[in-house]
Amino acid sequence: MPQTGPPVTSEVFAVLALAAISIIVVLILRHYLPLRTTPAYLLVPVFFALALPASMVLLVPIDLASATKSPETSAIILPHRAILVAWRIAYWLTFALTWFILPVLGEYSDSGYREPREKLEDSLRANAQYYAIMFGLGIVGLFYVFLSYGHFSTSLKSTVMALAYCWGLALAIYLMGHGLVAIPKRLVRWADVRGRLRRIYARAPKVYDKLKDAEMALEELEAQVAELSRRKGGSASLFQDWIEELVDLTNLPESQPGRVAPVAPVSASSSALPNVITAKFLASLTQRLLHARHSRTRYAAEWSRLLRSAVRTQAIVESAASKRLVFTNDPSTLWSRISPLTPYTRHLLHFYLLPFLSLALGAVLALASFVIVSSELLKPFFPHAAPIRLTVLSSGNKIALFPGQAISSLCLSYMSLATLYSLTELPLTIWRGRALVRRNTSHESAFWYASQIARLGVPLTYNFATLLGDEVYHRTVFYNFLGSGINLTPLSSWFDWLFPVFILFPVGMALGGVYGRVRRVWGAWLYADDDEELNGGEGDWLGGRALIEREVQGTRRADLFNNAYRDRSPLTPSSPIPGRSATSSPRPTTPFATSPNQSSYLSVSRVGSSRPQANTSARRTLTLGTFSRDRGRIDDPEDDDDPEREGLLSEWTHRVKNTIDTLEPPRWLSELGQGFRRPRWLAGGETLPTNRSRSSGEGPGDSFRRWFGGSSGGNTRF
Repeated sequence: MPQTGPPVTSEVFAVLALAAISIIVVLILRHYLPLRTTPAYLLVPVFFALALPASMVLLVPIDLASATKSPETSAIILPHRAILVAWRIAYWLTFALTWFILPVLGEYSDSGYREPREKLEDSLRANAQYYAIMFGLGIVGLFYVFLSYGHFSTSLKSTVMALAYCWGLALAIYLMGHGLVAIPKRLVRWADVRGRLRRIYARAPKVYDKLKDAEMALEELEAQVAELSRRKGGSASLFQDWIEELVDLTNLPESQPGRVAPVAPVSASSSALPNVITAKFLASLTQRLLHARHSRTRYAAEWSRLLRSAVRTQAIVESAASKRLVFTNDPSTLWSRISPLTPYTRHLLHFYLLPFLSLALGAVLALASFVIVSSELLKPFFPHAAPIRLTVLSSGNKIALFPGQAISSLCLSYMSLATLYSLTELPLTIWRGRALVRRNTSHESAFWYASQIARLGVPLTYNFATLLGDEVYHRTVFYNFLGSGINLTPLSSWFDWLFPVFILFPVGMALGGVYGRVRRVWGAWLYADDDEELNGGEGDWLGGRALIEREVQGTRRADLFNNAYRDRSPLTPSSPIPGRSATSSPRPTTPFATSPNQSSYLSVSRVGSSRPQANTSARRTLTLGTFSRDRGRIDDPEDDDDPEREGLLSEWTHRVKNTIDTLEPPRWLSELGQGFRRPRWLAGGETLPTNRSRSSGEGPGDSFRRWFGGSSGGNTRF
């Protein structure tokens, strides 16, 4: 293959790009998993499951440019043999990870058994049905290929590759179509600061309810474990070590005596326990307990993040009036100490510049989404009119320049990002409650997401290559290695060309807000969460605002009390908290119970700061009422009927009662029922009887003036 530039330059660039991809993957793993405590059997396969599909973003542009047999090329190119070896390693290792290694390891980590052999056997049993379905479909595919192709000498491998590609393409097109609309839409909506705050309020009740449900489910399981630990004889004596591990896992009752102690009555708790304790029951109990802990961890982290976002966004909204913005609740980081931003420049950055950049980026990505979707629709009918060809290919339908490689890499990266965004945001029930949590993602969730990413890498890569036309990608090594096998039969060829038109379905649903309507028609079995991003509504944002305001204010007072008590100040638990009446009852400090393994979440959720707050806009945080556009804040407080606010309600009731008790009724009200008196002008010279108010020197208008602060001898004061 002719080359003008030295091959060392291309090889060095490829090596550096792979190193950069590896570093990015490690940082992603560090964001979602604690690297020091995560076992190696998880980190190594998950790393390759992320790094190999990411390397395809680099390998496809190099393959497209290397297929250009032109001496004028100035792009990054590699020898044919090197590209073929790279594709073989990337594809077959990804195939093994997707269909064999990651599913087995995922069920292995999710098993409740203690011994590795028992965990492996349980994992194989859990995957037996999955493999039976896959092998059944494979046998049907082999029979179809034999009828249409005639023999298996060269088509067995191609059939397996084609079947895996078709299933991955079906999932990738749906997820990518939703993400191509959801990402620009989210960026445009994020640019509206006040609308962003309302959406945070609307989301708060759903997250808080799910957090409470997760806590209740965990408490029930912890109570069951506590009751199980009381059994000392019978079949339970055979599993004392296992039961003690469960007790240590729940941290009961020494560290959390107030949550389950006193334990539920024996008759109520033992009804959920079998008479004979077996290893299968203990494995199921361990698995359910781990799931409940991870669910509580997920919603606790989400609630903490939502509280912090609400405080920051409220401060940005209120800075519209003062033109000064100080985030007093931010943790002390290196950037916060060396930041050159002043309160005024920070206000300009967060209130004007960042929303403008978000709006501009949303417009650019919306244009990119239009280019990709229109290219998918035109590919079966008018392939030469696909807009993506005009942006990637140069003269002669070739990628002969480095900018064309960069644009193709960006397009493929955006398609992959849209797919992954939908994978993490769509709350379908088929995900089984899996979620990515910062620094605390469960092992089974990490394996599952890694397997989905590995499964979607090859279909997205091949789908992008087909957008450039037959005369371009037929010359690539990727087509000779994979594409020829996919186009082995007429059915797979038609599937590859016509199925991407299916992208109109998720695009139309995301543009028209159909998800909320579908959920109302089909019920909650289809979607696990009525997310506001899916149904397009804002929900009960007033209730969410009251909930966040109560939580933030209660957390701040608890932090103030804890810091004062830690410093041994005169403030004691029996003394009133500053800003509260001495008769008011204490309020909850955190939305979830404390546990030793959850200190990281509590540190995030306590968004209130114990330091003196210098920013007035941050102090007036989350008051209740309606938006005032000229002031850029929220006022007009309201009360809610939540039982947790009994302290404030009782304080307000006492004040109203004291005011009513000290109120003196007006004179005309006390004279009702004493009959009508004859006016002075009808009495002639007679002297009318006077009451005690007249005898005290009070004039006719004095009682009226007294209601407005006046006295018997002074003027009325307003």
